[in-house]
Amino acid sequence: MPGMMGPRGGKGSIEKPANAKETTKKLIRHYLIDYKWQLLIMLIFAVGSTIFTIVGPKILGNATTEIFNGLVGKISGGTGIDFSKVLGILLTLLGLYAISALFGYIQGFTMTSISQKLTYRLRNDVAIKINKLPMSFFDKKTHGEILSIVTNDIDMLSQNLNQSITQIITSVCTIIGILIMMLSISVTMTIVSLIIVPLSFFVIRIVVKKSQKYFKKQQDYLAYVNGQVEESYGGHDVIRVFNREDKTIEEFDKLNKELYGSAWKSQFLSGLMFPIMNFFGNVGYVGVAILGGYLASQGIITVGNIQSFIQYNRQFIQPINQISQISAILQSMLAAAERIFGFLEEKDEPSDVENPVSTDGLVGNVQFDHVHFGYTDDKIIINDFNANVKDGQKIAIVGPTGAGKTTMVKLLMRFYDVNSGAIMVDGHNVKDFKRGELRKMFGMVLQDTWLFGGSIKDNIKYGKPNATDEEVIEAAKAAHADHFIRTLPNGYDMLIDEEAGNISQGQKQLLTIARVILTNPRILILDEATSSIDTRTEQQIQAAMDNLMKGRTSFIIAHRLSTIKNADLILVMNQGDIIEQGTHEELLAKDGFYANLYNSQFQEAEEE
Repeated sequence: MPGMMGPRGGKGSIEKPANAKETTKKLIRHYLIDYKWQLLIMLIFAVGSTIFTIVGPKILGNATTEIFNGLVGKISGGTGIDFSKVLGILLTLLGLYAISALFGYIQGFTMTSISQKLTYRLRNDVAIKINKLPMSFFDKKTHGEILSIVTNDIDMLSQNLNQSITQIITSVCTIIGILIMMLSISVTMTIVSLIIVPLSFFVIRIVVKKSQKYFKKQQDYLAYVNGQVEESYGGHDVIRVFNREDKTIEEFDKLNKELYGSAWKSQFLSGLMFPIMNFFGNVGYVGVAILGGYLASQGIITVGNIQSFIQYNRQFIQPINQISQISAILQSMLAAAERIFGFLEEKDEPSDVENPVSTDGLVGNVQFDHVHFGYTDDKIIINDFNANVKDGQKIAIVGPTGAGKTTMVKLLMRFYDVNSGAIMVDGHNVKDFKRGELRKMFGMVLQDTWLFGGSIKDNIKYGKPNATDEEVIEAAKAAHADHFIRTLPNGYDMLIDEEAGNISQGQKQLLTIARVILTNPRILILDEATSSIDTRTEQQIQAAMDNLMKGRTSFIIAHRLSTIKNADLILVMNQGDIIEQGTHEELLAKDGFYANLYNSQFQEAEEE
């Protein structure tokens, strides 16, 4: 089932970085190096905690030996068990475990502090980077991809870094420490134990190799099942209208059976690993017990040493398993870090000029001089665009979808730079201004409304945070929003994120219009600004919009041509070119492209 998407990764699916070595270097060089002293403290206490834990079984073995010797001595007529000596050994052991726990706490606290500081820095760096990136970057990436970096990837890096570094240090120390302790007890018994380890891993590797293909199949079909459920849920009304319920259930059942089969096999094979490890571990214990009994009978080692060795033998496999698990975690972590660094290394928006032109005193004359532009160099969509707009004029840009109307506005505000030609404001190239200062000259109302979580008043004040309540109310009145705002719970103080259900799409658009009115811009851009507003509301705000546009250069991108009849100049675009220009009456008289557009809309309105 093509086109269906499932969750990224999953059990049995290990995401690998493209260049683990380079990503690791960047992580250390740019971030972890700043915490070198904290990492050193963490390392010392992690090693100390592990050493104290490793020594425990050897000391406990001494207690066992003391008890055994006391019992044997009692039978032979001796004094029996020296409980004071046993108590001393046990108290020493308790003290070592307490120190080990304290060291472990300090090590955990230090590593958590490092990982959280790193997370804080990365989120800050990503937030700063977002505001430096050019608009072209956001055209190539979905919101979900960027959000995944800010949330999932940074969280994965933080959590796995905290877990993996500590685990690697303690596991390596444990393996080395246990090996030393085992060798100190008996070289022969150590060799017998180590023979079992590679044999068990060889068998497990075969099982893992067999189960891997079933895990992959399970993951694939899980994605298909999720996609089918999502499609069915999203289009359940269409499914019922066309009586496709049975067919949908049949498709789901087919996918579900495949998922069941692959999941059963993968889970069964992965479940074999624990009993296999147990079997080889028990074989090892039997060998150690037999050999230990023989050595003890020869007086080479003590009974307590046998007990200690068996404990070490049981502990030896655990850190090896942990390191193998951590290797998978590290790969996922480095893959997340690679995406984060890839995002941070994206090219910034080109810098502003060193000596920018001031926007003070500018009135809003705009000239498009032989403008050529394409989102990619090999596909130019604006071809030799020329227009001369006087301040205070109302300019409408019309044309079919894909004609380049919105692109011209993006170029005007320097969301993109032209490939060739120039856009001039009062005789100055837009590239000669600071982007931030240039954009302050504009007020923009888009087809898609955007309101943030906060009060209605704060949303209107977004472009002018220091505005007074009186100014906010006047702006709302000019946008014909004041009446409906006062009917809402808490009026201007109503929180959008909590009670936005009371606000229609058209009312949200009115709030964005009020926001622009409050900023009092020199140039207005209205991109399908009334598309979300019903006809009656549109008529109400049209007069207010006309008053707002008086004395200001205004660019209106409109789909409904009836809304731009009174424009001073209408630019008709098609495939990146201005093919007609003039007033509404002049263009109708030409009986050309504009007249055909207008008449087709008029006929549609008549039919409705």
